[in-house]
Amino acid sequence: MRGRTATGADPGHLVGTATDANPGRAEAVLSRLQLLVTRKLDGLLQGDYLGLLPGPGTEAGESREYRPGDDVRRMDWPVTARTTVPHVRQTVADRELETWLAVDLSASLDFGTGRCLKRDLAVAATAAIVHLTARGGNRVGAVIGSGGSGAAFGGPGTPGVLRLPARTGRKEAQGLLRTIAGAAIRPGRADLGALIDALNRPPRRRGLAVVISDFLAPPEQWGRPIRKLGVRHDVLAIEIVDPRELELPDVGVLPVVDPETGELHEVQTADPRLRQRYAAAAAAQRTAIAHALRAAGAAHLRLRTDSDWLLDMVRFVAAQRHARTRGTTR
Repeated sequence: MRGRTATGADPGHLVGTATDANPGRAEAVLSRLQLLVTRKLDGLLQGDYLGLLPGPGTEAGESREYRPGDDVRRMDWPVTARTTVPHVRQTVADRELETWLAVDLSASLDFGTGRCLKRDLAVAATAAIVHLTARGGNRVGAVIGSGGSGAAFGGPGTPGVLRLPARTGRKEAQGLLRTIAGAAIRPGRADLGALIDALNRPPRRRGLAVVISDFLAPPEQWGRPIRKLGVRHDVLAIEIVDPRELELPDVGVLPVVDPETGELHEVQTADPRLRQRYAAAAAAQRTAIAHALRAAGAAHLRLRTDSDWLLDMVRFVAAQRHARTRGTTR
């Protein structure tokens, strides 16, 4: 079901909507959102990351036991003295990280039956990534996809895609976030495959690529571009989900409007077989999305409009950190 339901965002979890028509209110909302993200997530997404080029780095990392052939100049004498076993200090390269976001603002995101609209949740996820990566000389850029053909929206290049160049600095990051939050949603569906492919052209240095969407387009449309993206970059896919997209409530005849086409449909939700078929189809759809993202080697974070998105993000980051540590510690 892709209908439109008028619900207000829960300020305790999403701090209101950042897409308000009043610029002053929108600015205040983004400021509160930044404060919330900084309080809850600061320190989780930043930290040591591997260098982009092979060879020794400059920043001290973890220690491991000495092996024949190791450079004795990297001996970790304090650890060696404590353990009475020779240890060497590993190093990581301290390099600039470039982050690119592909933000899908199709009409299907202008929907929500939980604490907020899917669009608001997409803006919140974008703000979290921007605030936690735009520091230390790191650069952040974005491509935004809008519904419909969108030739005027995108200008030169890919129709319907607005490109915001990667820049350093808090001021530039705030400007990028304001542009994303203020982008208008238009009827129709953005080409998610073309949006992701915009991150591959022109070829960029290795970094972090984040795709934020509800991924309701068929995986055949965007599966290959995201696999191509994962060859060169670390990919994070943030899937935005509303509970009514997973199952229907028993509320009798339910009128819904398809935001992509404007068509009105009446659904008899009192029919248990219809609700079962709907739930089964929705589960199959989400399984196909997860399989396509897993095949692309992308990290997959699912955020729901009826749950605490900050808590979900904290759990995801903690799990990723644990998996990385377990995989690299010798």
